[in-house]
Amino acid sequence: MKKILAAVDFSNSTAGVVNTAAEMAKAFGAELHLLHVIEPEPTYTAYGFTPDEFPAIQTFHQDTRARAQKTLDETAAKAATPDLTPITHLSDGSPLHVLAEAVKTIGADLVVLGSHGHGIVASLLLGSVAEGMVRKSIVPTLVVPAGKAEGV
Repeated sequence: MKKILAAVDFSNSTAGVVNTAAEMAKAFGAELHLLHVIEPEPTYTAYGFTPDEFPAIQTFHQDTRARAQKTLDETAAKAATPDLTPITHLSDGSPLHVLAEAVKTIGADLVVLGSHGHGIVASLLLGSVAEGMVRKSIVPTLVVPAGKAEGV
């Protein structure tokens, strides 16, 4: 195992996911990659506007990316040790699609992500990145349960 990809969403499960992935990376002498995906908001193009006609969306997105990168860097710094320097990745799009593509791009051997412990109705209505990765991933996927992920 050479590369571990941890999906971080800055929820209560992030610390457990990162800690688990970092422990595994240290044990295997693997690289640790942290990925955060910014889900798309409705854009001006959906309503027939150009960026010049609706600059607030572009400004909002730039601010969101800056805050996300800062939080991602802080998360990586907390996980860093003399033997482990996490590599961060920030992307835009559908979390499941971006995560599946990142596995290929990075060449990950393992994906670690958290379960939020939503009920079946929420999973059916909202979908589940964890469930989707377990079903569609081309590499092993470790799902950190909601309780452990939140430090319970």
